Amino acid sequence: QVQVVESGGGSVQAGGSLRLSCAASNIRAITAMGWYRQAPGKQRDLVASIDSSGTITIADSVKGRFTISRDNAKVYLQMNSLKPEDTAIYYCNTRGIFKDYWGQGTQVTVSS
Repeated sequence: QVQVVESGGGSVQAGGSLRLSCAASNIRAITAMGWYRQAPGKQRDLVASIDSSGTITIADSVKGRFTISRDNAKVYLQMNSLKPEDTAIYYCNTRGIFKDYWGQGTQVTVSS
């Protein structure tokens, strides 16, 4: 069955780094993979995505601090210089031909 599995979340102090990983399986013709985040009481927003041609979209709030990379059906998010406002649940998104697939989410907590 389809699986989208994230790993790498955790708790860090401001200025620290974390690396999130996501592996998708049994999804045919992936067109893009990316990361979204949702803080308590807020909507889920795009953090960064990368499509099959390598085109990257990244939120202004994380430019210069976060880097997305992809290797086939795996996608990574390197997060540096983390800020308390980066605290959220981070979700991996895998876009197939007909629908999006989501992971279960991984918590990232940044303390000041």
